[in-house]
Amino acid sequence: MLYGIATAITALLLAALLSALLRVLALRLGLVDRRRRARPLPLLGGLAVVLSTCLIAAAGRWTGTAPLGDGVGGLLAAGAAVAVLGTAADVWRLKTPFVLVGTALAAACVVPYDEIGPVAGIAAVVWIACVAAAFRGLDHADGLAGTVGVLTAFGVGVCAAAEVMDDLAVLLSVLAAALTGFLMHNWHPARVAFGSGGSLFTGFVVASAALLARTGYGTVSTVAVLFALTATASADAVLVLVSRKLAGRPLLRRGPDHLAHRLRRLGPTPPGATVLLGLATFAAVLVGVLVHTGWAGPTAVLWVAGAALAVVLGLLRVPAYAPRRPTELNSVRAQTPGSGTRPQSRVPGTRGRPEERTARSMPAAGAATRARGDASGSGAPPRVRADSSGARPRTEPFRVLRALRQSGAGAPRAPRGRAPYDAETGAPGVQAPRRQLEYPPPPPRQSTSPQVRAPLRIRDG
Repeated sequence: MLYGIATAITALLLAALLSALLRVLALRLGLVDRRRRARPLPLLGGLAVVLSTCLIAAAGRWTGTAPLGDGVGGLLAAGAAVAVLGTAADVWRLKTPFVLVGTALAAACVVPYDEIGPVAGIAAVVWIACVAAAFRGLDHADGLAGTVGVLTAFGVGVCAAAEVMDDLAVLLSVLAAALTGFLMHNWHPARVAFGSGGSLFTGFVVASAALLARTGYGTVSTVAVLFALTATASADAVLVLVSRKLAGRPLLRRGPDHLAHRLRRLGPTPPGATVLLGLATFAAVLVGVLVHTGWAGPTAVLWVAGAALAVVLGLLRVPAYAPRRPTELNSVRAQTPGSGTRPQSRVPGTRGRPEERTARSMPAAGAATRARGDASGSGAPPRVRADSSGARPRTEPFRVLRALRQSGAGAPRAPRGRAPYDAETGAPGVQAPRRQLEYPPPPPRQSTSPQVRAPLRIRDG
């Protein structure tokens, strides 16, 4: 008892010290969490948990005060290999399938096939790899993976102590203490992240220890206890997979669709969401411990399964993905020259049809000149006669354009260089002559001089 307390305190202090040291090292090496862009968050915090657990266990075995059995020693070695694989995934961005395969190979070295059989052994290997990956997914919020890991390790340690597996119980108590020391730096606002190395190590050790503690029991009760002990991680994994499948997103792409992300959208703060999930984990682990020790029947796990299903279905209704912005790819392709459509005008401040945009973009006098030239059938504008005073009358371009539109002279004609054709037969035809416009005589120019107005008044009668 005293040795367990001493080792737990030592693991806690050692993990807290190593977390601070590895934080500085990760910042200098640039190993930060790329998902959190608001502030650089180092990723080597999980190695502090791995090193503390392995060093305390090795010291106990070397001194002989807490020797580890062959099965527990192999479990710790396989967990250390998984931690190295997870750290390599953080540094070199290894693909998730590669990490899952490596974790499954490590789990294959831990499962007791002679006691549970080959078929159940293969299922156990897959389950251990999935639980380790689910714990890796819990590292999406500050303090969440550490909190769930502490409660789960403590519950599995109680189950191992009930089976008089002292070496396994000591290992799990050291792991829980190391996670507590790590939480001193990982609680919101976190100064260091768990990383794939620490999360995979915690999930692998907890799942393998729970399987070893349940060896020899019935299949139904074993499945019930194992699910209760890992209910939070399993619910998070199911929620993520179902939501991404329904949204048509890749299953292995990271996104803000985990438990803590959706809870925060409902109102709780980041520490509040972690506390709520910690309370749910404590309740599920307590049910698993009671079923394992015989204080409750396997049917009690149905309450845990029902609550987990209700949480998953309820949080699926919380929007997790941002709506896709409408892209103008089709419109850009339609306006691209060579795609079968005429490129639109790019004159700023013009809207409507291309003909109207061209007319608006031209000066008023130039548009009137072009319109009169088209109406007369020649490229030159018609001459304007001068009055008796020798001055040319002023033209009003907007009145001329209005007259052209009302008369239909501005209707589209056949392009230049092409012969007109008959719309009914499709054969070349003769273009109908355009109607010539008769402009009213311009009003005489008024003058303020009485010497000029007198002759004009006499002339007009």
